[in-house]
Order: sequence, then C-alpha cells, then structure tokens
Amino acid sequence: MSNETLELPVWLITGCSSGLGRALAEYVLDRGDRVAVTARDRATVTDLADRHGDRALALELDVTDPASVTAAVQACEETFGRVDVLVNNAGYGYLAAIEEGEDTEVRALYDTNVHGVVTVLKAVLPGMRARRSGRIVNVSSFGGLAAFAATGYYHATKFALEGLSESLAAELAPLGIAVTIAEPGGLRTEWAGTSMRQSPTRLDDYEPTAGKRRSSTLAVSGRQPGDPARAAAAIATVVDAETPPLRLLLGSDALAGARARLDRTRREIDANETLTQSADLVEA
Repeated sequence: MSNETLELPVWLITGCSSGLGRALAEYVLDRGDRVAVTARDRATVTDLADRHGDRALALELDVTDPASVTAAVQACEETFGRVDVLVNNAGYGYLAAIEEGEDTEVRALYDTNVHGVVTVLKAVLPGMRARRSGRIVNVSSFGGLAAFAATGYYHATKFALEGLSESLAAELAPLGIAVTIAEPGGLRTEWAGTSMRQSPTRLDDYEPTAGKRRSSTLAVSGRQPGDPARAAAAIATVVDAETPPLRLLLGSDALAGARARLDRTRREIDANETLTQSADLVEA
C-alpha cells in the first residue's frame, strides 16, 4: 500500500448490507476513502470490496455479539492502521402499540439500536483517544426527536441514542473527537419494508391509533421522499467539516417535523411558565 493510500481517511460503517449504510459506504469508497464495510452476513458486502480493491475491507460484524465487534474492529485496525470515522448505522424498526409489544422483541431492539452502539463505541474509542482525533456519526432518526403511535419502542431506542450521543459529545470534544447525530426522515430504504418487525398482537382498542399508523407506515415503503445517496453525501460533508454539527437532520420531512415539534414544545413551555416556576423553593 502506497504512502498516499495510507493517508486516506479510514471509515468503519455498521449495517452496510442495504439502505443508508450501503449508500454511505459506496459514496466514500467512490470518492477514494478507505472503508471497513460490515454486516451480520459478510456475503452481502463482499461485492463492495471486490469493486474497490485494497481500499475496502468486507467484515462480518454483529453489533449484538461483543466478540464479533472486537474481531471486526481489530481487523480494520490491523489492515488500515486505525479508524478515523465510525458510523453506527445498524438498526431497525418495530411496530406495536406499547401494550402490544413483546418483551423478547423489545429487548432485541434495544440490544441492536442502543446496546450494540455502545459495544462498537467501546471497541473503537481507545484508538481515537490515543490519536486525539476522530469522527463519530450515530444514526438516529427524526423519530429520535418526536414520537408517534405504533413506533413507541423504536422511538424509545432513538431517544436513548440521542441522550447518549449528547453526553458522548461533551466527553469527547476536549479529546479532539467530534460526535454527530444523523436524524433522517423517510429515506427510500427497506426500513419500512423487509427490515421492519412488528408484533403479531393487535388489540382492537388501538386500531384507530397504533393500528392505523402500522398500516400507513408499511404502505409508504418504496415511496419515501428521501434519497439514501444524497443523505450519504450530506453525512460525508459534515464528517469533513472542521466543526461538525451535533445534529444533522436529513430530508425536508425531517426538517418540517423538527420545526413543528420545537414550536409545539415552546408553546407548551410558555403556556405553563407560571406553574413551572411555582415549583421553586420559597425562602422564608
């Protein structure tokens, strides 16, 4: 490997078999970076390695298996020397009213969307801290800012990821490591299609709320307004920035939804200002 190649940025991206993860891997490989492309099934990403020679490394990585995570990060560091950019993209959705949720499925959701992110972070951060440099992108969702019926458990994992990422950003900033939370709206991926899981339980009382939204969520698959390739380009742009933002909304639907959520929250805060302040201790 030439000295010039050794200077190219090194990315490690989880969940590259499809969707945003694959689009991002393709984008940064096409522009010349080096990438460890990972998936639970390595066979789903070997084509990327075949097309890009020694700049791509196809690895098996299951975020719910600590041994798999450790092996993948070690392989990346042994091959490329380091990890400059970590993208925690692996994750999926789950449809159920809160009362309809299955305990085992909810725990599995957290294991991937939250605990899996932590496992990967802990494997990559020692190297970044030693070099005092790095970029981390944790892929959340507009659903990490606002919640709706039928996707409550998914929102819960993304709200958790947002809080974790804010704390992480505060801890890592003095060490030269920047954290960005990517918050896509509806991207045209399989999130609402083959990747979606849902509870088999459907209670009649929730049909007008969670039931209706289950149907509408599945129906939108393949018709979402967001382009994964353009979202990938936006993520690469903030990774390259001297001072990356903490949050990056992706898509006009996410932008409109976030602004509406902020407006609603401000109205509620302002309407209850006196009651809120009444909780302060009054000194005698």
